[in-house]
Order: sequence, then structure tokens, then C-alpha cells
Amino acid sequence: MSVAFKTRTIELEKARFHIVTGLCKGCGLCIEKCPRQTLGWSEYLGVYGTPTVEPGHGEKECNGCSLCQIVCPDCAILVEKRR
Repeated sequence: MSVAFKTRTIELEKARFHIVTGLCKGCGLCIEKCPRQTLGWSEYLGVYGTPTVEPGHGEKECNGCSLCQIVCPDCAILVEKRR
């Protein structure tokens, strides 16, 4: 039996940001650790009915550093840096 999770993809200038809403529990660790303070809460709900995250909430744009992906305890974030 396989389980498929919905993924939201957000196209950014320097990266492609993927969030698996079925895995995100809304802990906010990625928001806290983002060095550019670009992550914030979205209107999309995650696994526990809590908001998921998305880039584009700060004054600076996401540069694709992938720190949010690294600190996510649920592996709900994937960042693909553009070349």
C-alpha cells in the first residue's frame, strides 16, 4: 500500500521551493532558522490542521540556501536552487 502526499511548489527567482503539506506539522523550526527571514505561515493546512510554511514573507527573497530543508524534522521541505 502506498501513500501519496500533496506537494505545493512555489517558483522563486533563485530557487524552487517544495512543501509536502501532508508531512508538515507546523512546528515553525524552519521559520526560526531561516537566515534571510523569508519564511512565514501560509493559508494551506498541514497534517495536524496547522498552517504550513511558504517563502515570500520577509523583506529579503529566498536565496535557496536549503537551511529550512536541513532543519525540518519531518522532511517536508525540498529546495532546488536555480543555476
